[in-house]
Amino acid sequence: MTTHSPAAPDHSPAPGAAPVGRMLLAQTAFETKMLLRNGEQLLLTVVIPTVLLVLFSAVDVVSVDGPGKRVDFLAPGLLALAVMSTAFTGQAIGTGFERRYGVLKRLGASPLPRWALLTAKTGCVLVTEVLQVLLLSAIALGLGWSPHGNPLAVVGLLVLGTAAFSGLGLLMAGTLRAEATLAAANLVFILLLLAGGVVVPLAKFPAAVRSALELLPISALSDGLRSVLQYGSGVPWSDLGILAVWAVLGLGAAARFFRWE
Repeated sequence: MTTHSPAAPDHSPAPGAAPVGRMLLAQTAFETKMLLRNGEQLLLTVVIPTVLLVLFSAVDVVSVDGPGKRVDFLAPGLLALAVMSTAFTGQAIGTGFERRYGVLKRLGASPLPRWALLTAKTGCVLVTEVLQVLLLSAIALGLGWSPHGNPLAVVGLLVLGTAAFSGLGLLMAGTLRAEATLAAANLVFILLLLAGGVVVPLAKFPAAVRSALELLPISALSDGLRSVLQYGSGVPWSDLGILAVWAVLGLGAAARFFRWE
C-alpha cells in the first residue's frame, strides 16, 4: 500500500497590487499623519481659527449682528474658516509642493490609481475637518455658545463647502507653480477672512459690493451655518445652491486642468 505525504504549502511570492480599497485607506491614513505632523499646516488649520474664536469672543474688536452672545455669531463663521483653511489653503499648498518635488509623479506611477490618490487627499481633509469641528465646537460651547437648528443642514453645508474648496484648492495646486500657489492661497485666505462674512458681517459692506461677496463660497458657507446655528432657520437652500455650483465648477476644472508634473 502506497502512502502519499500531504502536499507542502505553497510559500511562493504572489506579486500584485493590494485591493484598491485597502490602498485608498492606507493612503488616506498616510496623508492625515503627514498633515498632523506639519506644524505650519496645524497653525493654519487649527490654531488660527481657535485663536480668532477666543479673541473676538472676549474682546470687542468688531461689531456683530444677530441675537445672542458674540460667540453665537462668530462660531459659525469660524467653522467655515476652518473648512476653507483645510480644504483650500492647506491642501493647495501641500499638493502644490508635492507636485513640484515630483511626489505626485511617482505616486501616479504606482499601483494606486490617480483618482484614488485625489480621493485619499479628500479623505484626509474630511478627517481633519471632523477634528477641527469638534475642537472649535467644544471651545465655543465653553465660551457660552448656544447652537440651534437642524444638524443635517449643518452637515450638508460642511460637505458641500468642503467639495467646493477642495476643487478650487486642487485646481490651483495643479495649474500654478508651487511658489505661486503658496502666495496666492495665503492671499486668498486673508482676503476671504476679511471680506467673506467670517468675523465681519456682510451688512457692513456697501450694497453693491455685498451683492458680489454673497456669491463667494466662504460667504455662502458662513451665512448658511449662521442661519441654521444662530437663527435656527430651516435648510438654507440658496447657500447650498451657491456651494453646489462652486463644487461642480471647482472639481470639474480640477479634473480637466490638473497637471501631475
